[in-house]
Amino acid sequence: MSRQVLARFSLARSGFSLNVDLALPGQGLTALFGHSGSGKTTVLRLMAGLEEIPTGYLSVNGDVWQDGQRVFRPTHQRDLGYVFQEASLFSHLNVQGNLAYGMCRIPVAHRQVSLDHAVALLGLEHLLKRMPESLSGGERQRVAIARALATSPRILLMDEPLAALDVKRKEEILPYLQRLHDELSIPIVYVTHSPDEVVRLADHLVLLDQGKVVAQGDTGDLLTRLDLPLGHGDAASALVTGRITGHDTHYHLSRAEFPGGHFTLTQASGARLPLGHSVRLRVQARDVSLTLEQHPATSILNVLPVTVTDLSPDGPGQVMVGLDAGGTRLLARITARSADALALTRGKQVYAQVKGVALVG
Repeated sequence: MSRQVLARFSLARSGFSLNVDLALPGQGLTALFGHSGSGKTTVLRLMAGLEEIPTGYLSVNGDVWQDGQRVFRPTHQRDLGYVFQEASLFSHLNVQGNLAYGMCRIPVAHRQVSLDHAVALLGLEHLLKRMPESLSGGERQRVAIARALATSPRILLMDEPLAALDVKRKEEILPYLQRLHDELSIPIVYVTHSPDEVVRLADHLVLLDQGKVVAQGDTGDLLTRLDLPLGHGDAASALVTGRITGHDTHYHLSRAEFPGGHFTLTQASGARLPLGHSVRLRVQARDVSLTLEQHPATSILNVLPVTVTDLSPDGPGQVMVGLDAGGTRLLARITARSADALALTRGKQVYAQVKGVALVG
């Protein structure tokens, strides 16, 4: 049986209409991305059954939860976990009590995620006896996620779970979200308007605008398409999946190979990754410069032969250049003057000088 989440929803309201047809992977994390008002939360509410429409369709890995007027499982009969922007914990229960409340809804025979597993995934062992008012915003949200997991859901829906947190708390909770991504075999549908969260977490991406799907597919592919908004601007970046293949202990560097080449990475203090470890790397377009010849006398560690695939204006005096590095897609944001000086055209062979590579997962 194919593992997919299939969702088709259409609705019309005063000043807003939604018309989406989604085919999402049956595991991993899918990000619904778009500006406020694009329909992200509405899609999530329809998937949860919080709103009923006569023409909707939803199946989760082959199990039909909604099919027009013939089938409609109410929310309490859908095996899902839902995480809101605000944690909304029960104030009269400690952390352990909040988690136990989520688990008690599920018959013992149907439990697939143990309480201990949920606690370990979210790093809550030392918080179990604490009351909600004594927790930080990030800790409360981690408890809310663990409570959703304690229901042994077949799908986890997350509605901007980091939106109410400051930068420090977001950085605190992101590693736990990455752990969920790595260790859970259920699909996660994650609403966000943060490109950084998309790069760090999402395998699959759905771009929404004014209630319609602009594009959906592999995150790395969509991030670097120059016909889409994410492929433009100062924050544009490429997502590269690689594998650690070596370490230089003297210079505290690591080697990450990817289809088409390798990057040399600076090791974070005490964070040397094991050989063979899979990594997600972010290469920002503004950190890539281009040259016609390879220069051996340079401080830049990562210089790759690439082919220009496409060019697109990117604001006054700027050009975004699409690059192919042996099958891996990169972007370079350079001045229009530089593009003309290098006589860049599709198919031209150049070298990409990558000034920074960020390890994001």
